[in-house]
Parts: sequence; C-alpha cells; structure tokens
Amino acid sequence: MGPNGRARVRFGRAELEGNAGEPLLATIARHGWPNLVRSVRYHRPRGPFCGVGDCAGCLVRVNGVPNVRACRHRLRDGEQVATENSWPSPRFDVAGALDLVFPHGVDSVHGLRRPSWAAPLYQRFARRLAGFGRPPTPAPPTAPPPARTLRADVTIVGAGRSGRAVAEALVHRGVRPLVLERRPVPLAPTTEGGPVAGTELLGSATAAILPAPATAEPAGGSGGLELLGFDDAGGGIRVRTRALVLATGSYDAGLVFEGSDRPGVVTADLAVAPLGLPFEEVVVVGGAERARQVVERLEENVVAVVAPAEISPELARAAVERDVPLYPRSRLVRGVGRGRLRAVELGRRDGSGRFRLACRSVVLAHRRLPNAQLAFQAGARRRWVDVPGAYFPVVDALGRSDVPGVYVVGSAARPSAEAAPTPERVAGAVLGDRDGGPAPAAVPPRPSEIVPYYRELLREPRRGKWVLCPCEDVLLDELERAAERGYHGLELAMRYTGVGTGLCQGRYCLPEAIAILAVLERRPPAEVGYVTQRPPLTPTPLGALASLERPEPSEPRP
Repeated sequence: MGPNGRARVRFGRAELEGNAGEPLLATIARHGWPNLVRSVRYHRPRGPFCGVGDCAGCLVRVNGVPNVRACRHRLRDGEQVATENSWPSPRFDVAGALDLVFPHGVDSVHGLRRPSWAAPLYQRFARRLAGFGRPPTPAPPTAPPPARTLRADVTIVGAGRSGRAVAEALVHRGVRPLVLERRPVPLAPTTEGGPVAGTELLGSATAAILPAPATAEPAGGSGGLELLGFDDAGGGIRVRTRALVLATGSYDAGLVFEGSDRPGVVTADLAVAPLGLPFEEVVVVGGAERARQVVERLEENVVAVVAPAEISPELARAAVERDVPLYPRSRLVRGVGRGRLRAVELGRRDGSGRFRLACRSVVLAHRRLPNAQLAFQAGARRRWVDVPGAYFPVVDALGRSDVPGVYVVGSAARPSAEAAPTPERVAGAVLGDRDGGPAPAAVPPRPSEIVPYYRELLREPRRGKWVLCPCEDVLLDELERAAERGYHGLELAMRYTGVGTGLCQGRYCLPEAIAILAVLERRPPAEVGYVTQRPPLTPTPLGALASLERPEPSEPRP
C-alpha cells in the first residue's frame, strides 16, 4: 500500500491510483466514463448501469478472477485488473460487427440448424459469444475461505432505515438480533448502514438462498429458518434463526426504448452513489421524489427533466431553481449514440410529435421496485401493484408473510411508507405481540402508469435494436414473437426467449416484460404471472457453497 492509504493497480497497460478500500469503479471513473464490457450476443458496448452490484455493466477481471463487479470490489494495492469479452478492447471490439450484420437480431432458437454438418461449428461459435470472459487463471489449488455458521433468535437482512429501526426496537425490548448488510459498514454509527448498539452486525454479507421451511417453527423455538450467503472474501455464511426480517429495501427500475442499453443510461441508484462518475449533460427521467433527489445531487449537470406522467410540485420547484426545462407526459423513444450516448429522442404522449435533446447521460428515476426476491424464493405469496408496477409480497399489518417466521418491512413490503408495517409493529410481532398499535393507513389503489406508457411506445416505428434484457441481449422483437406464437405468460416467455435469465436475475427486465406482455396479451399484468424465483439470487462463489458442505465443528457444551 502506498503512502496515506493510497493503492496502485494495473488496469490493462495503464497504472491507476486510488484510495485503498474504495470501490474499484470509482478509481476507474476518474479517467473518464467507464466502458468495461461488451454484451454476450451482439457485443454491444456496455457501461455501469445500477451501481448496487446487480447488473452486468461493470464486470472486470481482477487477479485472474473473471466477472468481478467493479462497483463492489474494494481497491487493494498491486492488483491486476483487465477487461473481458472483447477484442482488442471494449471501446473497439471486432465482434461488435455482429450488431451491424444482424440489425434485427439472431434467431438463436431456430436458426443455423441446417445443413447438419455446420451445426457443430455454429454451436462452438455461439458458446464463444455467450460467455462472460475466460475461466479463472490457473492457480495452485486453495481451499475456499472457511464458512461461518451463525445462530440467532432473530435475524434482519438489511441495515438501511427500516432494518435499523427494527433492530433498535428489538434491542429496546431486550433481544440481540443478528443484522446482515450487503454493503461494507462503517465502524461508527451513522444514520444508515452503520452499527446499532446491542446488535451483532455482519457487513459485506450477501444473502443468496432462503429455502422454504419444511415445517412451521413453534414460537420460542430456534433454527426454524436457514439462510445461506457469502461475504466479500468468498466465504460461505449459514444462518439458522427462528425469525427472519427482510428489510431489503427497493431499487430503481429500468426502462425499454431503442438504445436503452447504451453506456450513459443508468439508474438513479448509480447517480446518487458516491462513485465519482463524470456525469454531464444529464436527462433525468421521472416526475416525483426520486427524480428530485437526482436533480439536487447532480445540480448544474442536469439539462432536462422528462416525466412519463405529471411532475410533482417539489420536483418542479427544484428544477426551476436550477433553470432546468421540464417535459411532462413524455416518453423516451430512442437513445442516439453507440460507444456513449449523444442524444435522446422524445415523444409527447398526446401524439404531438418527436423532438431531440442533446445529452451524455440518462438517469432513470421514474419508479422504485421492491427487493423482495428472498421472500418469493421462500414461497411467500405475491400481489401485483399497478403503481409502481411490480410484485410485492403479501404481508399483514404486522409485516408477517404467509411463510412461518418470515417478516417483510419497509419499501420491500409496500410501495408507500404510509401503507407499510411500521418497524415497531414488526418487532412486536416477531416477539409474539398480536397488537402493535394502530394499523397502517390504507392507500387506495391507483390505475397503472407503466402499462399505458408501453402501449403507446409499442406503436412507435423502430429502426434499430430494442434490447429488453441487457444481460442476455434479448430483444423486444423476440418477446413479441413469443406472444404471437402462443407462449403466453411470463414463465413461458422466459423459457422461449431467455429474458430474465442473466446475472441480474430479472431485476431490471422482468418488470418491464410483465407490463409489455400485458399489452401484447391484452390482459392485466397480474394475469401475466411471474417466474419461479430460483436460487441463488446473486452470482455466488462456488467456493462459498463448497465451504458450507464441510462438517460443522462440534459446539461446546454449556
């Protein structure tokens, strides 16, 4: 490590310097907008998209290990970092010619099966294109980091606002919960993500597998649920607990339009993250609180606010104070540019025509979706909520799901804070209370905003590729063909097209696919259905899973 906590890494042929322990993406971003990877089928350029470790836009090779997320990897001195899945570089990739040679996509389901003698050659070529980089560099065999087996009466996943509030309520009532947080946590208490006095906090811990319990655990028992995960070092984590509180929060959704996968199109999660990306000439998409946060964060770099619906007074006030023009009831039709976004084409939802705005980035801040995949994996029932346009777990006023011992709190449980179970009520229910005070206020249902939006967008003429699933390069045309051929419902559409099977596990494409299928099949989104939430939720090191299979050391007798 260099002086004053500095670290140097080799990135290709260049040597980069940054602060030891900061995200690798922040170090790379100081040298310009990162273009780190190419997509798997058409080798389209990709850039960071989510900033929270879920997408495939910032994958790099670190010390011979492929597919490391640069936004989550912490910088260490002397590391060797390289890009993958492109030649000679992500900015100029020879295989990118596929994107031009096949302007309407490649039929990977029915194509190139005849003549039969050519099929093996095609399959070899397809496998070469479909990989995320080369296998790990051979190294002396090493055992995976040791697994940790933890036991707790109550476990909380997520140390954000809701998770901290539940933990504080439990501590106040004499219970010491175990708290798992995916992000590294500071040593000193903070308003969000820091330790809560009286809890056992495990930072840099990702929960990946929550099997459905075989039987209900009686009140007062221990170990009725088993949660599996891993830490940033690759060690496995097994948690056995009586009650599990999911305070996993929410994330910013994607949006489908021509060129929506281009570098420069990002979510608000990335825009507000302290990663130091060089945002300039930004178009913010959204009309409510999240868009206001982005406008206030990026300040003079915002050139316009585009809202699919109306614009809230608070956002309008923030934009007017910064001389930012507003475009309510407009839709994104096309992103212009290849290696980096140069402009966007917009259309008025009243049909009054298109217009173009020059920009270098588009920040999607139009709706927040629940991180409820763990609850679904455990078998919790779900319900479709038209606004924001996503499935939420079914929970009662105390946060209880229909899976024994599993509770959901905060924005992962309900789309608005007013309707969500309060942390105090959830903490009380975990400890056996049946009445934790007044129930949350009922919020009347609102008509869908995203389905009418896509109904209008699908009428737009198309020129280039409309990528529905950036991880797997699944095109909107392929989803339409699936619907035309009778593959109705999201599960069949996923099997036919591959949508939702990429590294993000459908977080950014499946909500959009549901809304689009509702238009194509002319039925409500709730009837389109959902997919089976298969483990793991995030790419998990095989060494972490292997370490969990080792015999556990015998526990000392009391």
